[in-house]
Amino acid sequence: MADVLDQSEVDKLLAGAMTGPEPVSNAQPTVFSRHRRDVAQVEVRPYDFRRPERVSKDQMRALQTLHETFARNFGASLSGFLRTIVEVRVATCEQMTYAEFTSSLPNPTSFNLIAADGLDGQMCLEVSPLIVYRIIDRLLGGSSQEIFIPQRPMTQIESRLIGNVTTRGLAALAEAWEAVKKLSFRITASESNPQLVQIVPPNEVVVVVGCEVKMGNRAGTLNLCIPYNVIEPVMERLSSQSWFSASKNARSDATQKQIVERLSSAGLELTGLLARTTITVEDLANLAPGDLIVTDRRAAEPVICCVAGEPKLLAQLGRHRNLRALKVVRPLNDEDRLTLG
Repeated sequence: MADVLDQSEVDKLLAGAMTGPEPVSNAQPTVFSRHRRDVAQVEVRPYDFRRPERVSKDQMRALQTLHETFARNFGASLSGFLRTIVEVRVATCEQMTYAEFTSSLPNPTSFNLIAADGLDGQMCLEVSPLIVYRIIDRLLGGSSQEIFIPQRPMTQIESRLIGNVTTRGLAALAEAWEAVKKLSFRITASESNPQLVQIVPPNEVVVVVGCEVKMGNRAGTLNLCIPYNVIEPVMERLSSQSWFSASKNARSDATQKQIVERLSSAGLELTGLLARTTITVEDLANLAPGDLIVTDRRAAEPVICCVAGEPKLLAQLGRHRNLRALKVVRPLNDEDRLTLG
C-alpha cells in the first residue's frame, strides 16, 4: 500500500508548483586549503576510506615482479614432483581488507598459515579445492578423467599429500624473496574454513597475490595473503630502483661465488697424449701381443695433456714414487695449437 502524504508535504508540493523550478547555480566548486589554488589545476581523485591504499603502485609492481619469479620456480618444482606439466602464473596482485579476502574464499578449502623467520605476524596461503584434489588424484595414480570435488574438509592422508606440495611452494617463495631479504617460511597451522581464522583485524590492509595453477585440462587458484604490518619493515626495499639494484648486486656477487664453488669441485678427465699415428684396418685386425707401433714422435719430446679432450698443457713424462707421472712444463700457446692442427 502506498504511503499517504501528510498535510505539510502536500503544502510543500503546492508551493513548489506555484514558484516554478529553482534556478540552476553556475557557481564553481571551491577547494578549501591553506593556499589559494585554481580548481582547474588541482587533481581530484576519489578515495574510499573503507579500502585505504597503504602500498604504493611502485611497490605493488615490485611485489608482482617478485611473485612472478615465485610462480615460475613453483611451476618448475611441481612439474618435476608430479611428472607432468604444471603452469603457474600470477593472475592478480591487489590490496584489499582482510575481511574482503576471506569472504571471497570457498568453504571448505586448503587454508594454511605461514610464519617467516625475520618477520612478525603470519601470512596465508590458500589453495583451491579444484586443483587440490587434481593433485591428490595424480599422486595416488588416478586417471584424472572425471574428478569428484567433495564438499568436506580434507582427511589426514590428503593433508599430508598436499603438505608435500605446499613445502615446495614455500621453498620457491623463499627463493623469490631472497632478492629483498633472506627469509625462511614454514606452515604453522592449517584450516578448512577461512572464516575461523583471524590473523589480523577485518579492516586491516592486506596484499593478495592470486596465481592460476593449470595442470592438464584442469585449473585452480592459489592465493597468497600478505598483511601490510607483516612486510612493513621491508617495504622500503621494494621500491623499483633500490630493489633492482640490490638484486643486481646480490646476483653478481652471490652468483659468481656459487659458480666458483661448484666449478672448483667439478671433476675433469686429464689424459696424456704420448703420440699419434695412423693404421689400416687390416693391420689393426692383425695386431698381436709383442707387436710394435712406430710413431714419428721422440720419447724425449713433451707430452700433450688434454683436459676433457681439449689440449691444454705440455708435460714431461717420468716417474714419481714408482708411479708414472706427468710434470707440467707450460700451458699451450697459439703456435702449439697450430702445430697440433
